[in-house]
Amino acid sequence: MIKDRKYLAMLATFLLVSTVFAADHQVKMLNSGSDGYMVFEPAVLSIQLGDTVTFVATDMAHNSASIAGMIPEGAQPWYGKLSKDITVTFDTAGVYAYHCTPHTMMAMVGVINVGDSKANLTAIKAAAARKKASFVTNKDRLDNYLAQLD
Repeated sequence: MIKDRKYLAMLATFLLVSTVFAADHQVKMLNSGSDGYMVFEPAVLSIQLGDTVTFVATDMAHNSASIAGMIPEGAQPWYGKLSKDITVTFDTAGVYAYHCTPHTMMAMVGVINVGDSKANLTAIKAAAARKKASFVTNKDRLDNYLAQLD
C-alpha cells in the first residue's frame, strides 16, 4: 500500500513538472510576411516534447493542417478550421510539415521539429519532393525550410 502511494506521488509530481515546463508557441497565419505572400511566421520552429503550438488566425481565410505522410509515425494529425485559431500539443518527437489547405498551391507551408529526433527528416524530404509538384509559386519554400533543420 505504501509502495503504491509512493508510486502515485512520483507519477503526480512528474506530470505536474512536465506540465509546468511545457511551453506554448505561437505561429501566425499571414497574407504576407518576411518570406513573401501566404506564410506562417515563424515558418520553421523547434520545440520540446509536450509543448503546444497555437496557430493564430491573424489574417482571415487561413488554417493549419498537418500534411498526410509528413509527420512522425504514430503522431496525431490535425486539421484546423478556416479563420480559427487551433492549438496542437506535440507528444511525438520528429519533424512535422503542415500547410494552409486553401493556399497549398502557393506553398503556404511550415515545419516543426519536436525534440532532438530528426529520424523522419529523410522521409519528409522525399515526400516534400512530391508535394511541391502541386505548388504554383514558391516551389523551393518547403525545401528551404527543411534545409534549416540539417
